[in-house]
Amino acid sequence: MKIHNVAQGSAEWHALRAQHFTASEAPAMKGASKYQTRTDLLTLKKTGITPDVTPSQQYIFDKGHATEASARPLVEAMIGEELYPVVGTLGNLLASMDGATMLGETLFEHKLWNESLVAQVKAENLAPHYYWQLEQQLLVSGAERVIFVCSDGTAENFVSMEYRPVAGRAEQLIEGWKQFEADLGVHVVADAPSIVVGKAPDELPALRIELTGMVTASNLKLFEQSALAVIDSVKTTLQTDQDFADAKKAVKWCGDVEEAVAAAKKQALSQTATIDELFSSLDRVSAHARETRLKVDKLVKAQELLVKTNIKQKAEQALIDHIAAINKTLGKVVLPNVAADFAGAMKNKRTIASLQDAVDTELARAKIDASQAADCIRLNLTSLAELATDHAFLFNDIQQLVTKANDDLVTLIKFRISEHEKAEEEKAEATRKQIREEELQRIADDEKAKLAVAPVVETAPVVTPAPVRAAPTMHQAASKPVTAPAVNMQAEVFDLEVLVKAVACGQAPLSILSVNWEALDALVANQGSKFSMAGVRLVKVAA
Repeated sequence: MKIHNVAQGSAEWHALRAQHFTASEAPAMKGASKYQTRTDLLTLKKTGITPDVTPSQQYIFDKGHATEASARPLVEAMIGEELYPVVGTLGNLLASMDGATMLGETLFEHKLWNESLVAQVKAENLAPHYYWQLEQQLLVSGAERVIFVCSDGTAENFVSMEYRPVAGRAEQLIEGWKQFEADLGVHVVADAPSIVVGKAPDELPALRIELTGMVTASNLKLFEQSALAVIDSVKTTLQTDQDFADAKKAVKWCGDVEEAVAAAKKQALSQTATIDELFSSLDRVSAHARETRLKVDKLVKAQELLVKTNIKQKAEQALIDHIAAINKTLGKVVLPNVAADFAGAMKNKRTIASLQDAVDTELARAKIDASQAADCIRLNLTSLAELATDHAFLFNDIQQLVTKANDDLVTLIKFRISEHEKAEEEKAEATRKQIREEELQRIADDEKAKLAVAPVVETAPVVTPAPVRAAPTMHQAASKPVTAPAVNMQAEVFDLEVLVKAVACGQAPLSILSVNWEALDALVANQGSKFSMAGVRLVKVAA
């Protein structure tokens, strides 16, 4: 972290913030801020224009700074160390800490007392609106923890919790700012939004009818002409928020006209039985108003659906394009499915601007997920390239493998290669064993062939009986030791095949096997140049 010697709130501090992505902006970047949308933050960073601080906002800021200063000694007493305000940067990220210990292991962040946040602190479960700021402070500073405090500056209203980095959030934060920076490059500042208030069609003259037995006084003709003209002027092409607001107002207005006509008819009926012209005119106005009301009401709903569908489809296509661009960099594998709930993001959004912002935020989140998944795949591809260069044939299921955690994949790679090498060694050993057995069998067969031509007569061993020692006589006082005569030993070959195998395996010297030259010469004489025997070749000798 690079520490900047600027006072928080100073002009230098504001200039530094304008050049970096700050911790207090992290919740808005993630679409989790209660006070600022992601689109608003993009516009602010694009233009560099910050909204003016109202007197009420300044009052809250001043109160927050005062309570923070009062709470700092309480935290210092709690942790046993002094705290110092710090402004630091790491790359393009900035964090302004309310306090940090001398070694920078512990940070201090203070929020003004409010019951909702107090409940979160007591439960040690902060909302994203708060924890993304803390994650960036920890990331930039390299600290181990943040003492997060909610208080009014007094010990009575003071709650705190220890917040430590949550696995995976720092990576999400970094990817989020990368995507935000990419979106910032192509962001187009929209026209300033206006406060949309629906405009009702022109007011009609109050309908007045007086009857005796006939119509004595009425402005019915004027009312009918005005009503039909205004109804026909209702706009049915809806594109902007203003168009939708006007249309909804027109639907209500048409309903009011129907009610006014019905009331006039009721009033007239109370004065006379039937007057065809009067009622026909009233019916025409009422029917036309009803027809227009139903038409515009359906049109509003249809157009709202069309607008939502267009926004959703554009976001879906943008995500498809983003994934396709990533897949081009991954070679023979592709990203797994990346979930995006654009329909859910649009729920309860009343204006086109809020719909668009919600969908854009969800799109950014999905792009971040896709980019993180791609980084994991690239790491796994690198591991495969380094560890399995000569064993690629063992990993034909590479599409499934690259989505695993890298540690798990490395373990699997080593296991598969080890099992393959073990199997290959067993196969090679079996082959060597088979070759040895075949060679021994061939040697044995050759020896049998030799014996069949010239059998070797084995001489039976001569056994010299041991002399019998005479029994001692009763008259001898003591017996004297008698030395037995020496016995001559002679080897007997009882299994020639086993002996040949022993020689072949090196367990017996080759010299114990003698060549029966007479038998061998007889075979050569009999077979001539066709003679063939393993280990024997024909040579020319003098006749």
